[in-house]
Amino acid sequence: STIFSDALLPHITTSDDMDQVSSKGWALGYIGGGLLLLINLAWILKPAWFGIPNTEMASLLSFLSVAIWWAVFSIPIFRRVPEPPTVLEQGESQSVLRGTFQRLGNTFRDISKYRELLKFLVAFWLYNDGIGTIITMAAIYGAELGIGQTTLIGVILMVQFVAAPFSILFGWMSKRIGNKSTILIGLGIYTVVAAYGYFVTNALEFWILGFVVAMAQGGSQALSRSLYASMSPKTKSAEFFGFYDVSSKFAGIIGPALFGFIGQVAGSSRYAILALIPLFVIGGLLLTRVDVQKGIAVARAEDAALAAKA
Repeated sequence: STIFSDALLPHITTSDDMDQVSSKGWALGYIGGGLLLLINLAWILKPAWFGIPNTEMASLLSFLSVAIWWAVFSIPIFRRVPEPPTVLEQGESQSVLRGTFQRLGNTFRDISKYRELLKFLVAFWLYNDGIGTIITMAAIYGAELGIGQTTLIGVILMVQFVAAPFSILFGWMSKRIGNKSTILIGLGIYTVVAAYGYFVTNALEFWILGFVVAMAQGGSQALSRSLYASMSPKTKSAEFFGFYDVSSKFAGIIGPALFGFIGQVAGSSRYAILALIPLFVIGGLLLTRVDVQKGIAVARAEDAALAAKA
């Protein structure tokens, strides 16, 4: 579902406001997810307050509430967002299934044309793997440090709500200093997070760590999405974002595997969190080598060529 949600971004925005729309979308996602999580936690921790007989029933109702939440908040996109026009390439089958595989085959054959996009993808795989590892391993790391469950839950909630305004702030910054520079600031913050995480020993320091993570988390991911969208052909947004989302999931196994391996060998996750620093540093260095304007020009030329064929 996120593939198609992401793929709509270039169709509902202009190049001037893509960063801001992506950032606001990420911010609202954090607020929505945080609100539902807060409601569910209240049900589970104090079920009697809501007339729920026990914690088990509260947990089951929480799953049901997620289904209802998804259904309700999907209505606006189905009712109000127009479907992007279908553009058939020359010789492409009218059959949905056959045409899909033809289109994907053509995209992979032509992928060498999108050199700047590929350079960005490699950088993204590295630094996003570091971001994903911190998100995935945060609770495990806190528990290993002896941080109580109440604090862990509180920090997770805080990150949801603090990340929202900082996502919007990152969108505002990108308009003034550029998308790539703003992402690099976020990666700098993550590098500090990984280094500071090594020295965390108590709940207060874990709260501080969570706050700093929230500063960069949403903005870095939102601007990465809009940067990728700007260098992708608008007429091929679905398959390009399919590659973006799925490939990042495959690349995302490196960070957790590295974290777990080093934690096991060293006997502590403190050393494992330091091992994430190269992912941010190397990913950031590769990002500096991406010529965004050249990538955008290639994507727009491809759109123009497909429109001419159509």
